[in-house]
Amino acid sequence: MPKKVVLSYSGGLDTSICIPLLKERYGYDQVITVIVDVGQSRSEIKEAEEKAIKLSDKHYTLDAKSEFVQDYIFPLIKANGDYEGYVLGTALTRPLIAKKVVDIAHKEGADALAHGCTGKGNDQLRFDVVFRATDLEVVAPLRDLDQTREWEIEYAREHDIPIPATKAKPWSIDGNIWSRSIEGGMLDDPSYAQPEDIFQWTTSPEKAPDRAEAIEIGFERGIPISLNGKELGGIALIQKLNEVGGKHGVGRSDIMEDRVLGLKMRESYEHPAATILLKAHRDLEQLVLTRSELKFKAIVDAVWGEQAYKGLVDDPLMADLNAFIEKTQERVTGFVKVRLFKGNASVIARRSPNALIFEGPLDQKSAEGYSKFYGLQARIFKKTMKRF
Repeated sequence: MPKKVVLSYSGGLDTSICIPLLKERYGYDQVITVIVDVGQSRSEIKEAEEKAIKLSDKHYTLDAKSEFVQDYIFPLIKANGDYEGYVLGTALTRPLIAKKVVDIAHKEGADALAHGCTGKGNDQLRFDVVFRATDLEVVAPLRDLDQTREWEIEYAREHDIPIPATKAKPWSIDGNIWSRSIEGGMLDDPSYAQPEDIFQWTTSPEKAPDRAEAIEIGFERGIPISLNGKELGGIALIQKLNEVGGKHGVGRSDIMEDRVLGLKMRESYEHPAATILLKAHRDLEQLVLTRSELKFKAIVDAVWGEQAYKGLVDDPLMADLNAFIEKTQERVTGFVKVRLFKGNASVIARRSPNALIFEGPLDQKSAEGYSKFYGLQARIFKKTMKRF
């Protein structure tokens, strides 16, 4: 029986050289590639497909955009999903992609699962935690071989594998509907300024329009449902906000990120829609949730973000966190107006039928009794200290 391995394939340098490596160095007779569409551009998908069909023995392309938005991005918005300034786009795609790859492996009766992750990043863990829940072998050629980016480029050339990366621009790029990440090469040096040509979704703030644009986003139970009064599905809404926000230079990040293994790495991201939606959602929560709810939810959100970053979306804790978050979102309905200008997204207005705004008459004199006890212990402390 021929040995089969199913490879999570992106079309980039890492996963492309995995195809010959899995045959040459691991002895697999058949390499089956799987591309999972989570919102990459049509040209990226097409280019990756053509390469996969040429290099592998069998190929699948699976459309998971709707599932990604409904089951991953919407919960992220409700949780104000964030990890050290990173909006978790790539992090949340990995468990979904891994599950789809496992499905194909079972369908094909494969012996093993493979990914192109190195031993330095987080993705190896996000894939492995799903892959290792099966009884299949897990193979990670680039982690095993521990080679440089330059070696990978040279290996690809020797095997006639077309790749976008070059020694001059050795960027590793990953895109989905929620964010686009750019890393590797000179960008790994924190003192190296980001070159403008690494960005594709966002206009440089200096070149963005000189006139601001105000947009209004409608939410229902924590989920964005409309833009400027027009109801849109999740995919269309995110795509439109990426376009509008990107035009105004909104949604660029250049951060030092603490990876799961403890490595501190420089990461560059583009995420116009994510920036706008997360800012608007958080603002609407401020209008409708109580002070105590907001204080506790900030703790829950932080834990949610770390769990998502680590790829632990199937951990029981995640279900517990989501249960609390879902309860809070019952009242997060309303509209938020956001001003886009030269790289900034600023909330300028908001309204909700559930706003906790006190509108009745207030007898200000009644607050005097409360004020007499306010800070009482601190006043007693000061008096006590004067005795010694």
